[in-house]
Formats: sequence, structure tokens, C-alpha cells
Amino acid sequence: MNSDIVTNGAAGWTGHFRRVTCVFLHSERHRSGRSGWLRAAVLGAEDGLVSTAALLVGLVAAGATRNALLTAGAAALTAGSLAMAIGEYVSVSAQADTEKADRNREKIELDTQPDQELKELVQIYQDRGLPPELATSVSEILHQQDALQAHLRDELGHAEHSMARPLQAASVSAASFGAGAALPLLAAAVSPDWGPKCRFANRHAT
Repeated sequence: MNSDIVTNGAAGWTGHFRRVTCVFLHSERHRSGRSGWLRAAVLGAEDGLVSTAALLVGLVAAGATRNALLTAGAAALTAGSLAMAIGEYVSVSAQADTEKADRNREKIELDTQPDQELKELVQIYQDRGLPPELATSVSEILHQQDALQAHLRDELGHAEHSMARPLQAASVSAASFGAGAALPLLAAAVSPDWGPKCRFANRHAT
């Protein structure tokens, strides 16, 4: 907030007025930063729900008792959560390794060909609509401040919110699988024991 005092004696009097300039800053909360772990959460929950429900339905049709259902469901929940966590960790780690390789390559190019990299950045800004003089000025300023970040962001499209996080993806995937698998397991726990009836029906059907 900026303020100053204005004195006015035009009509034989002196008045004091305070002129205040306010600058309001607002914070923006975007949801694109959630895309990494949200994808893993949706995939894990869907997989846990469908696979565990299918397993339990098959066991009920085969005449399994409630205890057998709960044992098999708990085993499926545990194994599925571990499998999803390992799979997400390996796949996202591969993405992180690719990003790291690009970062290292860009470092080498900036050390060995700084002028060529500057021209590339100028061309990128010109393609986005900046006049050549302004694109050159912006590129030179960014090269002086942090050339690597400028090229990672504008040349390769890397951003902080979209970086690969293997541990986050693995933990979210495991937790969401467990949550999805818990629903049919809970339904099996509170449902009547259909095992003897199914065995009786199967025996007479044959």
C-alpha cells in the first residue's frame, strides 16, 4: 500500500488528503498439479474394485464359505496393493530417468554451445508471437538468470508440478487399490453365507 499527503490552498484553506494506492494480490490454485497422483488413484481404485469383486463372485459361485471369501479377499487386497505399488514405481521411475537424461543433455549443450542454445530460445519466443527484438532481450535475461530452467520449461516442457514422483505414485496407487478392494470385501463380510446353498445347487445341477 502506497500513500502520500496532498495539500491544497486554492480557496484560502488548506486541506490534507491521503491518497492511497492498494494492490491486491490473489492466489490461484490450479488442479493440473494433481494429475500425476490422481491418475494413479483412479486406476488403483478401479482395479481393486473390479478384480476383487470378480474374484469373490467366482468363489461364491463355486460354493466357498464366508471365511474362505474373506481369506481370499484379504489376500487379493494385499497382493494387488503391492503389485500396483511396484508397477507404478517402476513405470514412473522410468519417466523420471528420462527427464533426468534430458536435463543432463541440456546442461551439456548449454556448456558447449551456449550461443546456439540462446538462438533456440529466441526462436521459441518468436514462434509464440514475440517480436524478434523482444524475444532476444527476454532470452538474454533468462540466460543470465537461469538458462537451464528456461530451456527445461520452454524448450522441453518440463514443469515443477508435472515432474515424475515415483514414491508418490506408488503410495497413492497402493492405497487406492486397497480402498477399492475393501468395498466388495466388506460386502462379503456382512452378506449371508451363500456357500452351502451354492454347493447344494451345484450338486443337484450335476
